[in-house]
Amino acid sequence: MKLFYSAASPFVRKVMACAIARDLDERITLIPTNPQDSPPDLIAANPLSLIPCLVTEDGMALFDSPVICEYLDSREGGIPLFPHTAAARWIALRRQAMADGIMDAAVMRRGEGQRPVEAARTALMARRKAAIDRTIAALEADVPHQTLDIGTIAIGCALGYLDFRFPHEPWRPAAPKLAAWFAAFSEHPCMARTVPKG
Repeated sequence: MKLFYSAASPFVRKVMACAIARDLDERITLIPTNPQDSPPDLIAANPLSLIPCLVTEDGMALFDSPVICEYLDSREGGIPLFPHTAAARWIALRRQAMADGIMDAAVMRRGEGQRPVEAARTALMARRKAAIDRTIAALEADVPHQTLDIGTIAIGCALGYLDFRFPHEPWRPAAPKLAAWFAAFSEHPCMARTVPKG
């Protein structure tokens, strides 16, 4: 398998954390990619020119981190990250959606923050920040267990991305229970080995 990736992407981190948790990381060749450059190899695999993009052993290209993570989870061996029982599955998928929403908003804020200031853009950035804050509050009100599944991995990646890109906007004071959960969850090898750097 090969993965088009950027080490700074929280969605790539989610995919790699799942690969590590499923003992598949050694079977993935990493291809450093800047999707903004629309490199031909990436476009051939993913016409959206987005990362992460996984090309399977049989040449099928998969994109969007939930799809890639579910594919990795479908491989034999390892602990299941997508629970099979109805209640646990929907909780994990809901948490993944919440975390992906945080990551979407944070990635957009990061990109927009590097452009000239305009009133409309400032209002949009504030809306995204409010969405992140509300979701952090919702997670604080319902802190997950230390179970390793797609929902908790996604939450860990989202909180890690906030630390990485927005250290000047600390989220922990408003979410002490979530902060304690994150500190413990970050010890999982799949999280510890994928901490963003730079």
